[in-house]
Amino acid sequence: MIDTHLLALQLMAAQGALGAFDTLYHHEGTEALPRRASAGRELAIHATRSSIYCLLFIGLSSWAWHGAWAWVLLAVFGVEIVLTLWDFVVEDRSRLLPATERVTHTVLAINAGAFIALLALAAVGWAAEPTALAWQPQGWLGAFLALCGVGVGVSGLRDAFAARALLRRRRQARVRETEAPVRFGARPRRVLVTGGTGFIGQILVRHLLADGHAVTVWTRDARAAAWNFGGAVRCVQSLAELPAAEEIEVVVNLAGARILGARWSERRQRQLLASREGLTRQLVEWMAARPRKPWLLLSGSAIGYYGVQPQGDAAALDEEAPPQDIFMSRLCQRWEQAAQAAVALGVQVACMRFGFVLGHQGSLLLLPVRLGVGGRLGSGRQWLSWVHVHDLVRALAHAWSQIEREGGTPAAQAFNVTAPQALSQHDFTRVAAEVLHRPCWMPTPAAPVKLLLGEQADLLLEGQRVVPARLLRGGFQFMFPDARGALTDLCRPR
Repeated sequence: MIDTHLLALQLMAAQGALGAFDTLYHHEGTEALPRRASAGRELAIHATRSSIYCLLFIGLSSWAWHGAWAWVLLAVFGVEIVLTLWDFVVEDRSRLLPATERVTHTVLAINAGAFIALLALAAVGWAAEPTALAWQPQGWLGAFLALCGVGVGVSGLRDAFAARALLRRRRQARVRETEAPVRFGARPRRVLVTGGTGFIGQILVRHLLADGHAVTVWTRDARAAAWNFGGAVRCVQSLAELPAAEEIEVVVNLAGARILGARWSERRQRQLLASREGLTRQLVEWMAARPRKPWLLLSGSAIGYYGVQPQGDAAALDEEAPPQDIFMSRLCQRWEQAAQAAVALGVQVACMRFGFVLGHQGSLLLLPVRLGVGGRLGSGRQWLSWVHVHDLVRALAHAWSQIEREGGTPAAQAFNVTAPQALSQHDFTRVAAEVLHRPCWMPTPAAPVKLLLGEQADLLLEGQRVVPARLLRGGFQFMFPDARGALTDLCRPR
């Protein structure tokens, strides 16, 4: 005869293993829920469910719930079922689940239904016993269940903290949009955004919508993007989907593969060029084929355009500073040249040279500090030119409005998008550590970084002191001109 209690515990063990896969691969990996702005409620539900599973895994690993405890167990099962159904609804409203995650969730639901049913049958018998948590050790199976309980408990804490942070950021964003709205030009426009699902792009799209613009996003996965924006944005996978008769007035080009990552092999360099220069050329060719051209192209670039600055050189680099013959500079030069070709079509072009962008999902500069292992990187004397992501979006709006006001013959110009206060890497890390209440003690020698990253190490070990000269001349006022204020806004609860 089958031991239904043992079978239920075995199914729980399978639930623990499959749940760990779902959490690590989907929630933390492919879907990155703790960094997804719309996932706050989903994570809050996950945190509650995880606390329940922590109780069940540990409580059932070596004990039988007799008497009144059996009714507690049945009540917990009821709460878990309600939370699971609620989670399904919230997931389907907030994002498009990939096929592997949907299949995993279906299997988890079926398996949970099976072990809950078996344990419910056992609980009926347990209810007739005197009230007690009866010791029933299960050997290695019990030890594994207890380990699953600890793991799901830690995961629940992670989700709870992430949910609190996301919901807080959402409230802050709403307050900021109400109290200090970002204005893009004098009237609503039809805007095409590339890279609209990225870190900067999502924030930009939200502000464009709040300002009344009609936004189209060009993306690799139109269904997922449309779901992410709650249906408020039209998403296309091909520019051919945009009718020729429809006027697109402004294009914001933010697309491009992440620069910091795998070594810059010849293949990797070709990929980076294709994702920036190649895509921008494709965008300009699309403009050329349209009967009505956009009047403005805001095209992303980076301060890597200036190459590297000798350490100890305090000279400030404005938009007139020359580029260098190294890969990071050549990449930006070719990226900008591809965008500037739109001038011949009668399009105003602004190349926006971004510094290190600080935001909740942005630069990895803060990760070592958060982990308590921040410190000097290489010499620590290299300049770090940074910008708060909200100031970046405001700079895009400022350039748009300034070019709209000035009008004139179509031309190309560049804007440095960096805060006016550049710091050395060590000084920046020290300020971040003070804001986060972390130590700043662990130096990272330059040699292993160069060995690991090759030429790419210059992004971290060398720097540029870049100033936003054109923005300042145009009257732009930074909300976060100093690093302490920017980091406090991003890192401290309000």
